Amino acid sequence: MAFDADLIADRRRLRRKLTFWRAASFLVVILAVAAGALAWSGRDGLPGTGQQVARVNISGLITGDRRTTELLKRVGDSGLVRGVVVSINSPGGTTSGSEELFQGIRALAAKKPTVAFVDGVAASGAYITAMGADRIVARETALVGSIGVLFQYPEFSGVLGKLGVSVEQIKSGPLKAEPSGFHPTTPEARAAIQSVVNDTFGWFKGLVAERRGISGGALDTVSDGRVFSARQGLPLRLVDQLGTERDAIAWLEREKGVPSDLPVRDWRPRSERSFSLWSLAALGADLAGLDELAATLRSASTDAAKLDGLLAVWQPPAAIRQ
Repeated sequence: MAFDADLIADRRRLRRKLTFWRAASFLVVILAVAAGALAWSGRDGLPGTGQQVARVNISGLITGDRRTTELLKRVGDSGLVRGVVVSINSPGGTTSGSEELFQGIRALAAKKPTVAFVDGVAASGAYITAMGADRIVARETALVGSIGVLFQYPEFSGVLGKLGVSVEQIKSGPLKAEPSGFHPTTPEARAAIQSVVNDTFGWFKGLVAERRGISGGALDTVSDGRVFSARQGLPLRLVDQLGTERDAIAWLEREKGVPSDLPVRDWRPRSERSFSLWSLAALGADLAGLDELAATLRSASTDAAKLDGLLAVWQPPAAIRQ
């Protein structure tokens, strides 16, 4: 009897192990199919959804991202997309990254009716991005503008002096590697950097004049570096309309002939690490309908943004940050 009891117990343990591995194998298959479906959907929206309005989100610091550039091209080349909403909530970033986004959206707008929706902030480089669209719609309390260019660098020669540390340099010319944090900026170096800032600022103002039809004293008013609420920006021609994303889509329907019954689909950049632990976890959150968790997990899988070179970024004082 004892032998039979041991045999039955062993069989039950074996059965439980088989059940576990079968369930695990089934889950792996499901995840693989889902991952494949998402990868396929990245080619042309979502499979089987037909025609749609594409939503492209631009948020956080703008640093120049090849994947976003590729995303804009895919949206433009898709036969399923009838119109595009570029949803923006960003303080800006590098001038080169903002220029890249602007050019990408202009190329997209040449293929698809495109409207920018400011869902919070479109300042500095993000405003450059918004100008790439055919129209700018903003929430009444959104912030726009901050038209200007910034060059920042640390100067810690005083700290080094207190520590008794000096940095010796041998340079090919007096303006090589200037400005430097190892010594106070010379008037010549400051003038050289100021000329670069002025030139880039002139490019920025030229975009505003061309894309928003602003000139003369009105252009000087909006280009003094300040931010405006969208309510202030409307009569200044920084935005075309106050409203919600629904109002932006209604413009596509009314002015560009986009059918009113089309679904709005989010288009996202393809991940360079599609099968990392983070992205698989985000996939699981997507399948469970936990959109905010999925977005957080995807954010955790990316490297910290690095800002190099000239900046077109709005830096709000701590007192009004939310």
